[in-house]
Amino acid sequence: MTTPGRNTARRKPPTVLAYAPFRKLWTAMSVCSLGDWLNLLALTALAGNLTMDAGYQAQSLAIGGVFVAKMLPAIVLGPLAGAFADRFDRRLTMFFCDLLRFALVLSIPLVGSYQWVIIATFLVECVNLFWVPAKDATVPNLVPKERLEEANQLNLLVTYGTAPVAALLFAVLSVANDLLSRLVPFLAQRETYLALFINALAYLISAVIIFSLKEIPKAGSGVATSTPSVLRQIFEGWRFVGGNRLTRGLIIGMLGAFAAGGAVVGVAKIYVNALGGGDAAYGVVFGAVFVGMASGMFFGPRLMRELSRRRLFGLAIVVAGLVLAAIALIHNLVIVVLLTVLLGACAGIAWIIGYTMIGLEVDDGLRGRTFSFLQSLARVTLLLVVAVAPTVAGLFGEREIKMGQETVYRFDGSNLVLVIGGLLAAIVGIVALRQMDDRKGVPIVADLIAAVRGERFVPETAEQARGMFIAFEGGEGSGKTTQSRLLAIWLRDQGYDVVQTREPGSTKVGMRLRAILLDAVHQGLSARSEALLYAADRAEHVEKVIRPALYRGSMVISDRYVDSSLAYQGAGRALDPGDVTRINSWATGGLVPDLTVLIDTPPSVGLARLGGAADRIESEPLEFHERVRREFRALAAAEPERYVVIDGTLPQEEIARLIQDRVREVLPDPVPQESEDATGTIPAIRD
Repeated sequence: MTTPGRNTARRKPPTVLAYAPFRKLWTAMSVCSLGDWLNLLALTALAGNLTMDAGYQAQSLAIGGVFVAKMLPAIVLGPLAGAFADRFDRRLTMFFCDLLRFALVLSIPLVGSYQWVIIATFLVECVNLFWVPAKDATVPNLVPKERLEEANQLNLLVTYGTAPVAALLFAVLSVANDLLSRLVPFLAQRETYLALFINALAYLISAVIIFSLKEIPKAGSGVATSTPSVLRQIFEGWRFVGGNRLTRGLIIGMLGAFAAGGAVVGVAKIYVNALGGGDAAYGVVFGAVFVGMASGMFFGPRLMRELSRRRLFGLAIVVAGLVLAAIALIHNLVIVVLLTVLLGACAGIAWIIGYTMIGLEVDDGLRGRTFSFLQSLARVTLLLVVAVAPTVAGLFGEREIKMGQETVYRFDGSNLVLVIGGLLAAIVGIVALRQMDDRKGVPIVADLIAAVRGERFVPETAEQARGMFIAFEGGEGSGKTTQSRLLAIWLRDQGYDVVQTREPGSTKVGMRLRAILLDAVHQGLSARSEALLYAADRAEHVEKVIRPALYRGSMVISDRYVDSSLAYQGAGRALDPGDVTRINSWATGGLVPDLTVLIDTPPSVGLARLGGAADRIESEPLEFHERVRREFRALAAAEPERYVVIDGTLPQEEIARLIQDRVREVLPDPVPQESEDATGTIPAIRD
């Protein structure tokens, strides 16, 4: 039985994978993505192995040829493949594409020549171009429109999330290949063949799944996917973003981070060989890039929460460049793997911050074209890096530094490529930082050290607040408004300059917001809108009233502050407390009261004190106000040094005395004995 006044719990909506047709397609996508990454690892390793006896230069050029063959079709045939997906049966298109990929990949170990590796790689990528648009056009027809964003997020998850899985699988298969070669002579001296057989099997499994997916509509019933060529998208995209300094800095930086990771991928095989590692070590280094990227995307912004996002973006790219240079100069495979994880983490931080900032800073009308431009340019950048890097490494060849007859240091083409890539990434990061820095004049090192400690660096030359900030919190009818006024009078009697204020409604903008937030007419206001409106009022309140008063040295007493949003919108409206905290921390610039006075009054008592018509918040059911009270008490328990909790059922004079005793302890100067009438009774004010 539902408690009176309590909102009925909403059933959690099922995940988008609950839709069977999409689940089948997503499974096929997962298998194909795993196969694609495994294919990249196996083919580059095979190209290196097939040309190992031809010398360092030939091996480098051979690996670069594989990358060119994989990337070139996307530049040339992309629009044609999209148009094909718009006109032909998509289920059969994907089915036959999977069969072709299965046959082509299976043929590579059977033929066993480098020339066929290049030809088959090119053909596989041509087939991929027809599979991907058909898949993209199918997804909107298999899920409800309102779940499309969630479906696309899952698609991205398997597209990039399978990379480290494929790297681990490749390393395991390389070891297994060596063991099985004793039983199967065909696998002897063919380290990558087992991985290619598993790769071909993945495409065959996908074909079976797709063939069973009868729900895929025929051509013409989906979303058109034909697009302009990649090069045309780049030329058109630059017109939209080239004139904006911030966007230009973001894109330059993101491409620098992308190129740094691409440089590692491009020469990883030959570099690992030079360090004495085999195919298993190559898989580990490849996977380390993506493990680092995932870690950086998830943990980086959280660990450096107090550092400006723009600064963190530029610094991440600079550090990525320096780490890349260190990878080039250190000839220890274990250390290289660890540094590669760090490199990936820096690239991940830059990528996620860049994407987020573009979403926030670019106008809605230009956002789609900006992202399209970025993705197209990133593809071309990757093509150039992975194609040019092994080629440059091969042309440079191997160099040795000797003392007498003994070699003391080796510096080959892969080292040169990584050093150049690292220096270029560092330069790009510095350029991006100069383009975007929003804390000019603040030392970067000091800012970074403070952020590591979880603090925000404030320059000594900046104007410091000289006053004191006291906030009153409590439920409806708790008596906080009356007590905040009593405290203001008492402090003025002691000779302090006092600014008494309230939320919402202490500014011109706030008065309008108060009318919206508290007027019972606006009962349909959503919880998120309510939280954002309170944060907007608070931002104005802090900037126009509280901070100026604190800088003057005044005592600021506010009737409600951030903790009210945590209690009312967080607990009362059941919003994520982390979200409420973040928007209010941003709105207030991190300003926290020196002391928070909580007048703790049972809701049944407080609501009974109210007279006249109730506003929108007061008219909420009793259970809502109980949740609010519990949250206030939890906040106070979590920060006892900032809070003083007063029993709101005590007599008014006793509450005032207890508050004055606590405030006296934190006042900046000794307080003289208050006058006899300082604690006199003042008519109660409705809270």
